[in-house]
Amino acid sequence: MGYPLTLQLRDRRVLVVGGGRVAATRVCRLLADGAHVTVVAPEVGEVVAALVAEGRVTWLARGYQSTDLMQPQRAWLVHTATGDHTVDSEVADDCEGLGIWCVRADDGARSAAWSPAVANGSAGTPAEGLQIAVTGDRDPRRARAVRDAILAGLESGVLPVRRVRRVPGTTKPGRVYLVGGGPGDPGLLTVRGRALLAAADVVVADRLGPTDVLADLDPDVLVLDVGKRPGAHPVPQEEINALLVEHASAGRTVVRLKGGDPFVLGRGGEEALHCQAHGIPVEVVPGVTSAVSVPAAAGIPVTHRGITTSFVVSSAHDGGAVAAQAPLDATLVLLMGVSGIGETAARLMDAGRDPATPVAFIERGWTPTQRTTVTTLEKAAWAVEHEQVKSPAVVVVGDVVRLRETLGDLR
Repeated sequence: MGYPLTLQLRDRRVLVVGGGRVAATRVCRLLADGAHVTVVAPEVGEVVAALVAEGRVTWLARGYQSTDLMQPQRAWLVHTATGDHTVDSEVADDCEGLGIWCVRADDGARSAAWSPAVANGSAGTPAEGLQIAVTGDRDPRRARAVRDAILAGLESGVLPVRRVRRVPGTTKPGRVYLVGGGPGDPGLLTVRGRALLAAADVVVADRLGPTDVLADLDPDVLVLDVGKRPGAHPVPQEEINALLVEHASAGRTVVRLKGGDPFVLGRGGEEALHCQAHGIPVEVVPGVTSAVSVPAAAGIPVTHRGITTSFVVSSAHDGGAVAAQAPLDATLVLLMGVSGIGETAARLMDAGRDPATPVAFIERGWTPTQRTTVTTLEKAAWAVEHEQVKSPAVVVVGDVVRLRETLGDLR
């Protein structure tokens, strides 16, 4: 094993001896790092030839000479990849005598230095700004495989990726990510959502959604519980909006973790507009909406061939009004609809719904304590009281509820 270093090559002269495929790969990487590259080779491939034509590389169209190391100025680093062991050995020996680092492509065991397998975190991912370099005991294929596995883990959030120390003068503006957490099962949180949580400095979390994942965050991540509970609003929406702007303005990465999908009765649009009005970049990460996934967990598809091809999603506040305008055969899904079900049921029947229409209350969907209560529209209010149905629950009204008798729970 060697002593790993990262070299700053910008504006430094680097000599590459050889013009084939391996040399071309090295040249491209050196240019990306800002080096002034000179290639010495009787012939070069298409890649290097194109770079020469663009004026990005100096090409000496001949064999290697020892004076190439010092003229027109001393080389700071040398890569030799001629495919000729004798020539590569000569280059390495000359470099050794002059105290110049030389990377040999033909014989890693005898090389004074070697190049690791390198990858950079993709822009727009939590791994942005990270560089992974892996050496594999001079086994390049092994090194590349490990590099790719590490990069995938970082970009997906499986591996820790959050910046814990800010470099002075390099602080980037903060951002807000509106992340849909799904109905509550951590396994239904998207890969993108999990990755952003791993990179977050601040998490503003609702009561609903996969709150179990918060226990996996770094201890110094600030978690703000702004969850709304039945009959109580501990943090008004205006204060939530202000929190997002406050922390993002301080340069922090803020994840607004919401149950279901941020843009399905989640007030995500309001939060996005507020952040943008204050110059804060916002990204929305869709989630598995409870309006569809919770009925599915109870064996109730919101559409089914021969029964209905449409469904309407509404909050409890507007459920009756919306239903009055919806087709009578459409499935109605009510979020936060338990406490007002008596009034909603009355308005639905007044709008023409059959009092015998099946109704399902699915409590705590996608959790170990999920419970489903099935009744009819005319008995819905009685069932809530008699069965002690509590929020959080999704209410489904429509003939598709009958499919539960055959399907049962599907989670």
